[in-house]
Amino acid sequence: MKGLPVLKKLLSTLALLTAFGAASAAGEAAPDAFVRSISNEVIDVAKTDKAIQAGDIAKIIALVDSKVMPNVNFEVVTRSAVGPQWRGASAEQRSKLQSEFKLLLVRVYAGALTQITKEQTVEVTRTQPVPGGSQVVVQSEVRGKGEPIKLDYRLDKTDAGWKIIDVNVGGIWLVTSYRSQFAQEIGKGGIDGLINTLVERNKAAAK
Repeated sequence: MKGLPVLKKLLSTLALLTAFGAASAAGEAAPDAFVRSISNEVIDVAKTDKAIQAGDIAKIIALVDSKVMPNVNFEVVTRSAVGPQWRGASAEQRSKLQSEFKLLLVRVYAGALTQITKEQTVEVTRTQPVPGGSQVVVQSEVRGKGEPIKLDYRLDKTDAGWKIIDVNVGGIWLVTSYRSQFAQEIGKGGIDGLINTLVERNKAAAK
C-alpha cells in the first residue's frame, strides 16, 4: 500500500496519537486548550526521554497503551478508515482490524517521536466549528527551524469530552488517506486480505 510521504505520514500520525492522549480533565477543556495541552505534553516527553528518542518500540507501545488508548474510541477511527466494508465485517475481523491498525500507527508513531527536536513547539492558530454538527476543526502549527508545519485536528464533542477523529497535514486527512489505501486492499482480497496486509506490514516493521 502506498502511503503518504514519510515526513507527512510521521507528523500526521504523531499529531493524531498525541491528540488522542488527553486525560479526562483535558477532554472537558475548550477544544483549542485540549489540543494545546496534550500536544505540548507529549512533545515535551519526546524531547527528554532518551529511550523514546532512541526508538524504543516497547516503551512507546507501553506509553501509548497506558496514556493514549484508554482515551480514544479506536473502533470509530478504524471504522472510518475501513469505510463501508466495516458493516459486513464479523466481530472477529473487526477486532483484528483494530489491533493491527493500532500497531501500525504505534510503529509509525515511534518514528515520529524520534524526529522531534528540542526547539519545536505547538501553537494553536484557529478554531472553526463544522456546520451542522458537534464537530470543530482546530488549526495549529509545529514551529521550530524552517517553515511551520500546519496541522488541522477534527474534534467531536462526546459525553466524555472532546475526541480527535482525524488530522490533516498538508491538505491530506490521515484517516481518509488510510481509507483509500484500505479500499484497494479490500478490493483485491476482501476484509481478510486487508487484515493479512496489515499483519505483514507490522511483521516487516518489527524486524
